[in-house]
Amino acid sequence: MAIAKRTIKNVRDIRTHSGTVGQTLKPHEVHMRLSVLEMEKARRGKERESAILRVRSIDERFREIEKERSDLLMTLTGQTRGLPHSGREVVKEQEADACPGMGGFRFKY
Repeated sequence: MAIAKRTIKNVRDIRTHSGTVGQTLKPHEVHMRLSVLEMEKARRGKERESAILRVRSIDERFREIEKERSDLLMTLTGQTRGLPHSGREVVKEQEADACPGMGGFRFKY
């Protein structure tokens, strides 16, 4: 019994329907495409709104940071004398030496 000779197929032998469909669009395909576009437009609109809200919140935080920074700089330079003290006191190094193993500044609350 002889073995039948097979032809080896490659990518060029795969048949597709890509060239057989005409350029005419059917009405239901047009309506489906329109609905897909409308859904994408709505989704992108929501993404845009949330991005704008995020940018606004970031801008607001930048303003808060700048205000706090300027307040700290004014406090550092001694221009604001009437602000209440934060309640923390820096312990002097001599008092810190009383606790062995603890170095640097300590805060009392």
